[in-house]
Amino acid sequence: MSQRLLNEGDFKMNYIGSTLPDFKVKAFQHGEVQSLTATDLKGHWSVLFFYPADFSFVCPTELGDLAEHYAAFKDQDAEIYSVSEDTEFVHQAWHEQSPEVGQVEYPMIADPAGDLARHYGVLDEDAGQAYRGVFILDPAGAVRSYTINDMGIGRNATEILRTLTAAQFVAEHGDRVCPANWHPGEATLQPGTKLVGKI
Repeated sequence: MSQRLLNEGDFKMNYIGSTLPDFKVKAFQHGEVQSLTATDLKGHWSVLFFYPADFSFVCPTELGDLAEHYAAFKDQDAEIYSVSEDTEFVHQAWHEQSPEVGQVEYPMIADPAGDLARHYGVLDEDAGQAYRGVFILDPAGAVRSYTINDMGIGRNATEILRTLTAAQFVAEHGDRVCPANWHPGEATLQPGTKLVGKI
């Protein structure tokens, strides 16, 4: 007789294809605080970049890395949104004091109620912090790629950008797929019987 290994509710949601919830948050950008809603994240590609906390250690290196590649993301019609459970005022103070974070020009979303982090399953309720999640959303607000790292594992802006461009290629060319380590301009694959066993 088989034994249940998982309890009810143990299965985690697959976020691919899921869409943005209705939300309204504050964000710090260019020295000002603005309001953002789900509508503001549509009409272009979006990268939601969750991180644990301002005034921490790995986080400024990640936000600085994204800042250095920001122009490349904009060239791909994508906006970066960093997200933590800090308030917009803490974002402002961090931006003004940290050399790394001071480079940031993209919106820094404040999610102190945890609404966005909870929706995407990255909120550590006990710590009140978000795991290191990256969610790439298409212009309709649907998730096309996501990764989630534990608190101490930093990420790579170049790989996020590469994944974004692959997601955009697949969205535009539905009959073709991108192999491992694919970069724009390189060969892609067209699934079919002619390829079976040939790769």
